[in-house]
Amino acid sequence: MDKSTVTVNKQIIEQKLSELGKIGRNANGGMDRTTFTPAEIEARNWLKDELDQLNVDVRVDQAANIWARRQGQVDHLPAIAFGSHIDSVPNGGMYDGALGVILALEVMRVLDEQGIKTKHPLELVSFSAEEPNPFGLSTFGSRAITGKLAYQDIEGVTDPSGKKLTTGIKEAGGDPDDFEGAVRKDEAFSAFLEVHIEQGKRLLNRDIPVGVVTGITGIYREEVTVLGEANHAGTTLMKDRSDAFLAAANMSLELEAILKAYPDEEVVGTIGQVFVKPNATNIVPGEVTFSLEIRGQTNDKIQDVLAQWEAKMETIKKDRLVDVQRKKMLDQQAVPMNRDVIACCEEQSKELGYPSYRLGSMAGHDAAHMASITRSGMLFVPSLDGKSHCPEEESRMEDIEKVANVLLHSILTMDQKEW
Repeated sequence: MDKSTVTVNKQIIEQKLSELGKIGRNANGGMDRTTFTPAEIEARNWLKDELDQLNVDVRVDQAANIWARRQGQVDHLPAIAFGSHIDSVPNGGMYDGALGVILALEVMRVLDEQGIKTKHPLELVSFSAEEPNPFGLSTFGSRAITGKLAYQDIEGVTDPSGKKLTTGIKEAGGDPDDFEGAVRKDEAFSAFLEVHIEQGKRLLNRDIPVGVVTGITGIYREEVTVLGEANHAGTTLMKDRSDAFLAAANMSLELEAILKAYPDEEVVGTIGQVFVKPNATNIVPGEVTFSLEIRGQTNDKIQDVLAQWEAKMETIKKDRLVDVQRKKMLDQQAVPMNRDVIACCEEQSKELGYPSYRLGSMAGHDAAHMASITRSGMLFVPSLDGKSHCPEEESRMEDIEKVANVLLHSILTMDQKEW
């Protein structure tokens, strides 16, 4: 059989996406399928039922990740893995994560239907708890298998209702008592490839159907507390004020100005949370605490923006007579995707006649952790209006079909390499 003529079935993809999208749907049309909830467990069971119809070995590991292994002709070779996640944020959309699992399922189905044998074993994976969740541990499954989480990290962890994380893992079929047993060694995989919606407008604005991800953003966060002087809002002259809120607002606007002028549009920053004290209408604010986040495709760019902002902040401190306390909360390094995987995806997209575009992922994904143990790559599907983490999240089926074919042919091409 000429493998170059093998394609995915768009109607089946749409059908499976719709079926999975009904699980956890709320009255507003959003997706409530957060980690280890009844809806997420139902979605897991749906996926396992679908996989049981294929020629694969299905298992749930100790961290409750779902794996489906298709044997290779040379079964001692490391596996080519692909997939994503099926949990959602509260009131999220039906494409985020789930699309990557559905397309992995379709790849397995097509290979089964066409009787195509690969040299390498293939492994579909649906990772546990990729999204931020009530247990406070996101990208949970991929961190577990790459040895970045241990039993002491999950012992005693509960959600706000008091439910234990270990209980949730057991309900999903995992084994928290043997948690480290989920770890996969570097030699287990030859490559990992994840499909995801872009969650932005870069592909849509360029009318390009296939995004080839070059790297996954670094994330720097800190908590900034501005200390002024609380005083009477009526009797304190403007020239005598040490207003913590206006100083914080000034710092926020300076961050925006630096980022808007920055030569790389994929470097972004956000002031996302603000607390004002004493937070009264007739008192000049004496203290403001805010969160600062900067994201970028390289750590050097993040530090460059931070240094520029620090210089502006020092000027504001002097001009507005305030002090500043800072606490670093997160310094997650940017992760480049593998050059060989990038080249393979671009080559297959070109051979299939689809335009592709290189871009960085401005959100975190399981592929970032997989990069620590194997060649890792990502493909993006355009998002309509750039919307994600909301009920309006949507991607066009014609774009989904094209990226699915790139996924399929990239896997078949990687299978021929001596990896």
